Amino acid sequence: MKGTVLGILITLTSLASGAVRVLQTNSAGDNIHVIDPATNQVVATIEDIEAPHGIVIAPDGTRIYVTDEALRTLDVVDARTLKVLKRIPLSGRPNNVDVAKDGTRVYVGIRQAPGVVDVIDTASLTNVKSIPVKGEIHNVYVTPDGRYAVAGSIAASTINVIDTSTDTVSWTLTMSAGIRPMAFTRNPDGSTKNIIVQLSGFHGFAVVDFASRKEIRRITLPDLPGHERETEGLQGSPSHGLAITPDGRMLWATSKFYDSVVAYSLPDYKLLKMVPVGLHPDWLTITPDGKGLYVAVAGDDVTVVVDIQTMKVVKKIPVGSVPKRNASGMLRTD
Repeated sequence: MKGTVLGILITLTSLASGAVRVLQTNSAGDNIHVIDPATNQVVATIEDIEAPHGIVIAPDGTRIYVTDEALRTLDVVDARTLKVLKRIPLSGRPNNVDVAKDGTRVYVGIRQAPGVVDVIDTASLTNVKSIPVKGEIHNVYVTPDGRYAVAGSIAASTINVIDTSTDTVSWTLTMSAGIRPMAFTRNPDGSTKNIIVQLSGFHGFAVVDFASRKEIRRITLPDLPGHERETEGLQGSPSHGLAITPDGRMLWATSKFYDSVVAYSLPDYKLLKMVPVGLHPDWLTITPDGKGLYVAVAGDDVTVVVDIQTMKVVKKIPVGSVPKRNASGMLRTD
């Protein structure tokens, strides 16, 4: 018991020497902007990662993992120096990435046939396994309870659920269209209740019951009265970007048709507000305190900050070229 308490104290002390940051990738550039959410200012950049795709922060805040489409590597960035420590070769061109809750493995979606999820061991920084899945993988997420890695394929329209205790596929669900971003609601015990999934060509999202492995609901985002739909440059995804507040009570989704983000209450999916943010909102992240929604507005080369309580835009932060994937969390600074 004493050892457990001491370990908790050490962990808390370590995290106290960190700082919350928002990381914004620039898909048509070679850098990543680092934003301080306390001031909503860019405080640094991570350089020398051409065409960065996915990004995730290690649970202990010491590393940042970035998928590098140009080199087909997972680039490991030291959180203190913001320099690339190592580039780990992957089995193919990567898309998105996530990290196990204990920080021991990184899961990388490989966007080419026949379709695998690469598993990176974070102790040795090596690619230790490629998990066969159904279809090339665009996005991969570790569920909030850490028990599964969920990988979506645009080409095969499949959701592939991987058991993280064995790194094998537990089940696969085929949807009606390509799988875009996903988010997860939780049961009272912390286990996964629903997968919320955006689909190619659909202005909205579907809800999949995790236990029954079936779609149970589909919600179309509202039209914006007095505004014509934006249809240029959608890349097959009129709604691309999801985020749930840390308390699990609010869902945000992007509308490329109306250059907006849309808020829904959970668990009833009641429409709350539609907030215009700019041309082609493409990805979302929410800070750990649940106060700020950060929207990658790809068409305007900015990250837009929405105050979640007031549901109003409070800042537009200039970043790099075509910002897309982003992430937020604690970075170690000592």
